[in-house]
Amino acid sequence: MRPESSNRGAAKRGWGVWHARGGALAHLARRQHGVVTRAQLLALGMDPAVIKRRLRAGRLRAIYRGVYLVGPIAPPHAREMAAVLACGEGAVLSHRSAAALRNLLPYPAHPAPAHVTVVGADRRRPGIRVHRVGVLPPDEVTTFKSIPITTPARTILDLASELTVRELEQALGTAETNRITSRAKLRSLLGRYPGRRGTPALRALLDSDLRPAFTRSQAEERFLALVRRAELPPPNTNVRLADFEVDFLWPEQRLVVEIDGFVHHGDRASFEADRARDAALAARGFTVIRVTWRQLVDEPEVVIARLAQALASRLT
Repeated sequence: MRPESSNRGAAKRGWGVWHARGGALAHLARRQHGVVTRAQLLALGMDPAVIKRRLRAGRLRAIYRGVYLVGPIAPPHAREMAAVLACGEGAVLSHRSAAALRNLLPYPAHPAPAHVTVVGADRRRPGIRVHRVGVLPPDEVTTFKSIPITTPARTILDLASELTVRELEQALGTAETNRITSRAKLRSLLGRYPGRRGTPALRALLDSDLRPAFTRSQAEERFLALVRRAELPPPNTNVRLADFEVDFLWPEQRLVVEIDGFVHHGDRASFEADRARDAALAARGFTVIRVTWRQLVDEPEVVIARLAQALASRLT
């Protein structure tokens, strides 16, 4: 065989190896929200010098030490996945980050450190809020969107020491509305960790006869606060009624309150749809009251007086 023919064969074989490695890297990155670790790159056979060249060229971008984004655009949840990978074997997303990923709490308005729980030795990482525990039982961890994460019940337990009572109620209400955990699972964890901070507030919510109120907007939250301050009967929040989902419902009084924000109700099509919905509910015997953001801010006493009168009249 001539030397040039041998060289061409070696080049083809080399290209085949790199093509296979590139495919493995792309597959790994897809499974991990676009991020990989240095150890994973080395395990795929990538030379350290190649890693360095790709970093200089922008084909890899460091998110945390030893954790890289593949390509120029970060997919959703890349930072959460990267934080877990940066903290090593057995690390899981937890606390506010786990709650935000599951929509138990809103995503922070501004970038905030990811919360990660690790077992055993301290693994501090810049830009990550690391929570160290002595043990994390297998039934308290799972995966969600391919990210290792605490279970919803464990997440709520972790949050109990960090949230206000209302924020905790909101998280619990969301979890129950979406059926991602149960009171039985939460009570089991309270029995497992009786002395943890925040457990009295969580236990009080679980022991209450009232269903935790779940709201979706600042306007709904403000309205619920008005109802509670006025000591009016508590409503069900964001529940299905007939073919619709309503903001607030007093089932015994057959009364519905809808909170109107201009963003969602300001165009003509939305206006017409809302009125058709009100008419359909009225045909089923429900009274619908609509409350605007301006009324909540400028006329809260009028809003509450109107609601109290409606509740009283529906009982007679």
